[in-house]
Amino acid sequence: MQKLIDTFFNAEVFLSALPLLLRGLLNTVLLGATAIVFGSIGGVALALLRLYGWRPVRLLSILYIDIMRALPTLVVIVMVYFALPFVGITLSSFTAASLALSMVLAAYTAEVVRAGIEAIPRGQFEAAQALGLPFIIVLRKVVLPQALRIVIPPTTSNFILAIKETSLASTVATPDLLKMALDSQALNANPTPLLGAALLYLLLLWPLVRLVSFLEVRARAQHQR
Repeated sequence: MQKLIDTFFNAEVFLSALPLLLRGLLNTVLLGATAIVFGSIGGVALALLRLYGWRPVRLLSILYIDIMRALPTLVVIVMVYFALPFVGITLSSFTAASLALSMVLAAYTAEVVRAGIEAIPRGQFEAAQALGLPFIIVLRKVVLPQALRIVIPPTTSNFILAIKETSLASTVATPDLLKMALDSQALNANPTPLLGAALLYLLLLWPLVRLVSFLEVRARAQHQR
């Protein structure tokens, strides 16, 4: 039992690795926040282009969404980091990972937002048009506020997934939480830093998981009224 504790729950190793783990956690939060902000903006834009753009634009939007949802996120990260330099575009590991995660999240967000917009009764569009409101005003004042309330629970789930997938950025040497844990493990020849990283991921994401459950219950309650 003592050997098990010394191997996997070594307090001395954990304390020595903690500064690196916290630095990695900060980078993970920054990476996830960047992906969420730009992925959300891109997702809303993609959804609107898919629904209301010219036909060629709609087709390109659908193609992009399908490709990004079909490709593994790790493949997108590796392609952005290792392939772009061949055309003269060299990005830092953090920038490449942020861009790749944003691109993937935008595709998933676009589908969620599209479903939310299509769930709004058609009569509301017709009523707004009957009042002579411009299309942009209809979107901003009528459509998007209602759609965003509908899509909050699934969108929050996508945000959690995006933060979890920041761990894939370690494959391109981004100093995220997992990369720091792996470095600490190699330095100490002990797996305790990996368990410490798992604990920090849990502390970061568990409240968000509970938030999603709360939002889903609240959304169902509002729908039943």
